[in-house]
Amino acid sequence: MSENSLPILVVEDDPSLREAIGDTLELAGRPYVAVDGGEAALRALENQAFSIVVSDVRMMPMDGITLLKEIRARLPYLPVVLMTAYAEVDKAVDAMRSGACDFLLKPFEPQALLGYINKYELATHRDDAGVVAEDTASRDMFAMAKRVAQTDATVLLTGESGVGKEVVARFIHRNSARCDGPFVAINCAAIPDSLLEATLFGYEKGAFTGAQQAQAGKFEQAQHGTLLLDEVTEMPMGLQAKLLRVLQEREVERVGGKKPVELDIRIVATSNRDMAEAVARGVFREDLYYRLNVFPVAIPALRQRPLDILPIARYFIAEHGARFGRTGMQLSQVAEQALTSYGWPGNVRELENVVQRALIMAPGQRIEPEHLNLLGQVVAPASIAVTVDEKRGDNMNIKDLEREHILQTLAEVGGSRKLAIERLGISERTLRYKLQQYREEGHYRD
Repeated sequence: MSENSLPILVVEDDPSLREAIGDTLELAGRPYVAVDGGEAALRALENQAFSIVVSDVRMMPMDGITLLKEIRARLPYLPVVLMTAYAEVDKAVDAMRSGACDFLLKPFEPQALLGYINKYELATHRDDAGVVAEDTASRDMFAMAKRVAQTDATVLLTGESGVGKEVVARFIHRNSARCDGPFVAINCAAIPDSLLEATLFGYEKGAFTGAQQAQAGKFEQAQHGTLLLDEVTEMPMGLQAKLLRVLQEREVERVGGKKPVELDIRIVATSNRDMAEAVARGVFREDLYYRLNVFPVAIPALRQRPLDILPIARYFIAEHGARFGRTGMQLSQVAEQALTSYGWPGNVRELENVVQRALIMAPGQRIEPEHLNLLGQVVAPASIAVTVDEKRGDNMNIKDLEREHILQTLAEVGGSRKLAIERLGISERTLRYKLQQYREEGHYRD
């Protein structure tokens, strides 16, 4: 059993059956929490994370169907398996429509219960709690990511800023043979050039002023696991050559060191830039590009997977609502329409920010459009999100939308780059690169 396993929540008002299920789980080495009803289950869910809920249908005063609907409103992605008698199959059908994963017909064998749990339970790593795939586009992408996870191939994740590249990287790690090893991430755009080499490769004592003791770099820290090189295209050219050698030789030498350290790691790299264009412009090495681009995975923008918008929003409402002490918050129908009609230039990161603001602004239990604070921001017409402009092409529309959003945000904060990057959720280096690009295109002046 993994040390990161989350417990199973058992909800059963019959003491004998509750004890029997507990015995089955205990013999299987599975941690669990058993409660006697729906209200107790909801209290448990507020205070602890679970991998799956196994609940009886016939309970008083809150039955299993009502509990299921409450769980779906608060924790949309937590699997729920219901236990029901043969005579209650009609209720089981209703439960499936309400979002239950499956149902167990009583009486059942212990192995049947364990089989259902193993089939449906959530990943036990909390880092992957943000994996949402309701839309066909995202399901296809995660299916591809899961296939490459079974190999040790280097993966290149591409997509706009804020689409959730690190979530996908962690998903790959969890589904790989290295899942018990470390997952180490480094944002190449967030660390000053002067510190990036030492951070990546480590250093020996006395290698430079201030190096009072030896320090392992990110490569060594990721030994037997996965190293995520986030926004790798922001890495300086000089350092790209050293990175290429590490990837080729599968060994790293600390700054100021003489003895190379052999590496056994999986590399996942990400970029929100067109890497082929970066190579053509001479800001990224072509040989490094091909070394990283062994298995490319393109992550669609949020507007390109519209069926994910509301499930992700509900996930964030449950996650941050628990953190803010605002459990049970729900979106009104009008607010849901506002979210799905918005263009989301900042993708999932922007959606998360919007949800957090709404949780703070909404006075009651229901989030309305005015609490989302979408007015005055760049809204993409539905035609931009789902159709291709015959004259300019969809990619051009997306770039125009991103540029307008960045420049408008910069204007709203009075030109403060510090405030702009906080609101946009991007790095200072990325903003600097974007503004330089807009200058060259004639869209921006300091």
